[in-house]
Amino acid sequence: MTELLKTIGRGPGSLVASGDKHLKPRVDASSLHHRQLLDGPFWQKIPAYRNVDEATFLDHQWQAKSSITNPAKLLAAVQDLVPPAFIEDVITGFKHAPMSIRVSPYLLSLIDWADPYNDPLRRQFVPVASKLFPDHPKLTLDSLHEQEDAPVAGLTHRYPDKALFLALDTCPVYCRFCTRSYAVGVDTDEVEKVSLKATEDRWDQAFQYIGERVELEDIVVSGGDSYQLKARQITLIGNKLLEMPNIRRIRFATKGPAVMPMKLITDHEWLDALTAVVERGRKLHKEVVLHTHFNHPNEITAITKRALDGVFERGIITRNQSVLQRGVNDSIETMQLLVKRLGHCQVHPYYVYVHDLVKGVEDLRTTLQTALDIEKAVRGVTAGFHTPTFVVDAPGGGGKRVAHSFEHYDRETGISVFAAPSVKPGFFVYFDPVDTLSPDIQAKWKNAADQDRMIEAAIGQAKLNHAQTARASSVR
Repeated sequence: MTELLKTIGRGPGSLVASGDKHLKPRVDASSLHHRQLLDGPFWQKIPAYRNVDEATFLDHQWQAKSSITNPAKLLAAVQDLVPPAFIEDVITGFKHAPMSIRVSPYLLSLIDWADPYNDPLRRQFVPVASKLFPDHPKLTLDSLHEQEDAPVAGLTHRYPDKALFLALDTCPVYCRFCTRSYAVGVDTDEVEKVSLKATEDRWDQAFQYIGERVELEDIVVSGGDSYQLKARQITLIGNKLLEMPNIRRIRFATKGPAVMPMKLITDHEWLDALTAVVERGRKLHKEVVLHTHFNHPNEITAITKRALDGVFERGIITRNQSVLQRGVNDSIETMQLLVKRLGHCQVHPYYVYVHDLVKGVEDLRTTLQTALDIEKAVRGVTAGFHTPTFVVDAPGGGGKRVAHSFEHYDRETGISVFAAPSVKPGFFVYFDPVDTLSPDIQAKWKNAADQDRMIEAAIGQAKLNHAQTARASSVR
């Protein structure tokens, strides 16, 4: 028997004989970049924060009060780190932006002001006019049709057993690429916002609907950003939902840990309120979790790790949803590092969204093919439950579709077609950025008739592919 095992173990890819060893080469600890987090008083490189001590910088109230809310404050903070021409570029950029500016000192300190045009964090939060592209011709302000699927203001019921509760319309920072630029933040030169203020009268309408719809089991509390809810509001919303017999799962969604992690360290009242809702839910056999939004590994520092360690100690499950963005995280190396760094902080990478069609940020969108290529390279670098699913949130309200589940993808015209049979009938069309296509196709996208023909052709091919798949399945 021993001889047989030795023989079996000799061939390429064969079983290894008992006692034989196959070890991977040792890894140098210095190559494990996901564990190497920015630490120390890094914020003191910013002129306005040179004399800010750690206790002050970690004060969430100081962070909120000191946030940058206009280009003049940005200039006052960074001073001579950038040339005047850059600030002028920013001023013009915000005139064309659907989102107002709000950047925390923490986030501002993580931007490389020696190269602001190429910095991945600057690209997400501070627009510059010189880098903007024209919007896609098929863009609409509420491309996901959240308002059309809202039975009451601020509550989107799209999936059979899940609803999105937009509790408020403010955030600790404002992202350029916000899908809800139709409502979040104050009015801009480009967009007059839908009002979703944090009023209990509006919330009561949402609670009444949720309680009456017995099929609803899963509620996402978002906005805006649940970070901006007061502790008593976290308690009110959490307990109200937990008391409904039909609700089994609650997710509090926030970008806060990525842009102001110190709130989890110094706002004890807020974190205690969330913890109490989580613990009450656990006793009721209901899941209450935290969903956050990191897009780049540079957003994760030693402060982040300290903050998330505290959340983990309290037994709170944390998941992350990223948005794939050009010049931010659209490389294999960056996404692999982000996923590994999230895992290092005990945050489960959940989704990576292919960038929605959002007004004013065509420069940040990628092709669907980019997502497919990156997902293939990310899968396998860590455990499966720490590997995100890449999805397209289908324009028109089709919901989240796995990126590679398209019915048809014409890479020449940049049109992909998805079906969502469990959500809505019909086909849903996503578009690659026009500037990534050939000159001939770019010219066609300038003509309305050509646009319609390309879309009709793509949907026609999707229907044909769908029918062929259905026939093949019935034969099997």
